[in-house]
Amino acid sequence: MGPVAHGGHCVARHEGRVVFVRHTLPGERVRVRVTEDRHPGFCRADAVEVLDAAPARVARPCPYSGPGKCGGCDWQHVDPAEQRRLKAAVVREQLVRLGGLDEQDSVVSGLAVEELPGGPLRWRSRARFAVDRTGAAGLRRHRSHDVVVLDDCPITVEPAARAVLGRRWLDAGAVDVSIDSAGAVTTAPLDRRGRPRAAEVRRTGEELPVPAGRAERRAGGRDWEVEGTGFWQVHPAAADALVEAVTGFAAATDGETVLDLYAGAGLFGGALAPAVGAGGRVVCVEADPGACAAADANLADLPQAEVWQGEVDADGLVDLLAELGSGPDVVVLDPPRAGAGTAVSRLLAGTGARAVVYVACDPAALGRDVAAFAAAGYRLAALRGFDAFPMTAHVECVALLVPA
Repeated sequence: MGPVAHGGHCVARHEGRVVFVRHTLPGERVRVRVTEDRHPGFCRADAVEVLDAAPARVARPCPYSGPGKCGGCDWQHVDPAEQRRLKAAVVREQLVRLGGLDEQDSVVSGLAVEELPGGPLRWRSRARFAVDRTGAAGLRRHRSHDVVVLDDCPITVEPAARAVLGRRWLDAGAVDVSIDSAGAVTTAPLDRRGRPRAAEVRRTGEELPVPAGRAERRAGGRDWEVEGTGFWQVHPAAADALVEAVTGFAAATDGETVLDLYAGAGLFGGALAPAVGAGGRVVCVEADPGACAAADANLADLPQAEVWQGEVDADGLVDLLAELGSGPDVVVLDPPRAGAGTAVSRLLAGTGARAVVYVACDPAALGRDVAAFAAAGYRLAALRGFDAFPMTAHVECVALLVPA
């Protein structure tokens, strides 16, 4: 078996074709079953028998994990320390192949994905479970619409898993669930078109559900409120780790202007506002109305922080920068999985900001955007990786880009 690749599989070759194989490890010899064969140059497969195992292979802690079963985890069969090494290898490969960086660059070669507190299980505080036609909840098979019905999900915080699994959700297509810092569990069913239905919340000690409202979070030394199942870092320790990385890379000082894009409930803007002081300015930009309302409430005690509702795209960013009046000293951006994109990256480079701090949940998108920044005169100066999604192939990165 060949090297690890982005997406939770390893690369093998057979009769001139590439085979992307799940449930294996580099160096192993396995027997595979082809699961998808629609492309002339490659196919996908599962390792169904291990002939020569790698030293890092372990017994899966979840009975639903494995070939043909739940598609929610990629690395249940891998020792957690090796998972982090594999993720670092993927980030490095994406930055070299898509970002155009030299593999000998110390920023790339020195990357180590950092472990977060709490261990590899029971970390998922927010999840979406699929619902089958009988109303039973579970997760889908890999690259399939088939629902694997579960009675537990060992990576999900136990009260959140218990609130959804084992119940019947008639007329629902999916159920969102989250547990906040105070232990309140919010469940929000969606219909089969993905539209939200009435949500409910159960707080510690309560027998009956009450109407869903806000979820309480604690991060960066502050209390935060978000919508019950609204966006927040999934791993309970991730928000603190990312705040520490972002504020460290930004190194904001008194009187500076910070532009916080894809700001959500204001986590990074709120952490940076004290550093710029009363004479500084933090402009948080977010498209979602609910998140903007939460950010307004969360940052109300910070007069230097402003919340602007709007899309972060090329047209919106041109208007925003014109309205801002002067270029920002620091840009922080936490885009969705697809990344910021070439147009937005080049516009941000055009501001001349002394530091761009990029929070990335997808290393391929990070690689593409690093290349776009490089073409506009910025270089990757520092990089940290965090294992915010143990047992999966996902990894969170924080990158610092500075003028070259």
